[in-house]
Amino acid sequence: MSVQESQESPEPPPEPPHTPDPLEAATQATRSLQGLSTELTARVPQLLEAMRSVGTGLELHSTLDRICETAAELADARYAAIGVVDTEGRGLSDFVTYGISPELARKIGHRPDGKRGLLGALISHPDTVRLTDLTKDPRAAGFPAHHPPMKTFLGVPIRVQGEIFGNLYLAEKNGGGEFNDYDVHMVRVLATEAGIAIGNARLYEAATQRERWIDGSVAVTTALLSGGDADDALSVVAEQARRLADSSAGIVMLPSEDGGMEIVAVSADNPATSLGVMIPADSPVVEKLLRGEPVFVDDLASDPRMVSRLTDQYGPCMMLPLHSGGRVLGALVTPRARGRRPFSEAERTLATQFASQAALALMMAEAQRDRERLAVFEDRDRIARDLHDLVIQRLFATGMMLEGAQRRSIVPEVRDGVGKAVDELDVTIQEIRTAIFALQQGPAEAPSGLRTRVLREINMAAVPLGFKPAHRFLGPVDAIVGELVGKNLIAALREALSNAFRHAGASRIEVVVDSTVTLADGRPGVRLEVADDGVGIQEGGRRSGLRNLRRRAESLGGASCYGPGIGEDGGGTTLVWEAPL
Repeated sequence: MSVQESQESPEPPPEPPHTPDPLEAATQATRSLQGLSTELTARVPQLLEAMRSVGTGLELHSTLDRICETAAELADARYAAIGVVDTEGRGLSDFVTYGISPELARKIGHRPDGKRGLLGALISHPDTVRLTDLTKDPRAAGFPAHHPPMKTFLGVPIRVQGEIFGNLYLAEKNGGGEFNDYDVHMVRVLATEAGIAIGNARLYEAATQRERWIDGSVAVTTALLSGGDADDALSVVAEQARRLADSSAGIVMLPSEDGGMEIVAVSADNPATSLGVMIPADSPVVEKLLRGEPVFVDDLASDPRMVSRLTDQYGPCMMLPLHSGGRVLGALVTPRARGRRPFSEAERTLATQFASQAALALMMAEAQRDRERLAVFEDRDRIARDLHDLVIQRLFATGMMLEGAQRRSIVPEVRDGVGKAVDELDVTIQEIRTAIFALQQGPAEAPSGLRTRVLREINMAAVPLGFKPAHRFLGPVDAIVGELVGKNLIAALREALSNAFRHAGASRIEVVVDSTVTLADGRPGVRLEVADDGVGIQEGGRRSGLRNLRRRAESLGGASCYGPGIGEDGGGTTLVWEAPL
């Protein structure tokens, strides 16, 4: 077995406990070069150029890439890598390579975790190590499949402000030679400069990261307090959390009636697969979240506490309670794909603060909506009283007058015409009474059947419209349309009727709910059509309502579009909203 330990020159003086000045650190690191051969002295300009290259730029990962490339050039090595030690000091949180193509890296698969083999030994004992054949070293654990062969090896620790940041590894000296004393000295000096550059990049990254999370919290607060319904508010939280955490998905869960939690908002490439999924109450994770405790997982797919099928595709994950004022509103989940790096301590702290800020904003938005809802209920009570005390009484009195005129008339045509007018008044009075009943209903009294809820929305819209929209149901609507789809269909109907009242100037509206349709992808679905004979959608007009409808449909795996209406020559608009059953 051939193991050649590095022959080191006298050690430089120990680093002071305070943050070193870059020039002072470089001077101390190069002091060991004095008195060495002219060959090493001749390589000093190359070393200085390498140090200058390492010190440029502030982004952390690009700095690590630059250090690897510079070290490989300086020591004439084919491969270089930096293993970043995790916060516990027991493994690697990141592994940056040079000389390995992306295609080859994908073939090799999972990157080393530093918990065994030679890399693990260098984490436990961060010393300079030089080997002529690493495959014969007793600490080596072998290479995975597709890994290129390597023999010569040089490992140098990187310290940032006196603490171990990681190790710089070099392998396979070009030309088949071995790493010599000169390579050791040059790489050690470069590692000292790299520690300074990494320290600066860390500070810059921490400041930038903090700024991004603060801006995200402000964006969430602004969006939540600017109005909109609760579903849109939760979607904003999920979208912002996914972006800020650089995760594969952003998920918001709310407590369910059975004590578990339900996924109510998802920001992901395919949100329909997870929206509406229930997490049972006996899940250990749910118990901790409802107590207001965060849960951090290194690998969702292998964690025994996970009981949902959705976790199979994810790795590192943060699950944070939306906790404010002693109340847990729900939970925020940000999973990353399998194989991606775990969340750092700084990311966990910032995400926890973001969740607390989002919870506070949600509570403020909820209070604001309650005030607005109370004002609406008060206004609806006033309208209902006016309709009952004034309009119905006048219509009733008018009907009595017409009935008296009918009895006194001797002309049959007049009697028939007046009789029809009295009948129409009776129908109108009944419709107004239905509208009054709908206006006086509170949210807790809302009926559960989808058909009844659709009729309620139509009757409520009839008051501001001045007429009652026609309606038609196809298929067993109440029996086969689920609660989640039904809730979103009602919201889409409300938005469509509101647009028809505020913008269309329509005199006729037709509503069709069809639960017998087959969607474009072959799945059974339900379709809502709201057609009017108004002015149509104007060019350059606002599209926020239509975007909301489309987003609701797409979150369920459906779609939304609009086309010509039922007016003359296709005048007006027909809005189509559909979702799978």
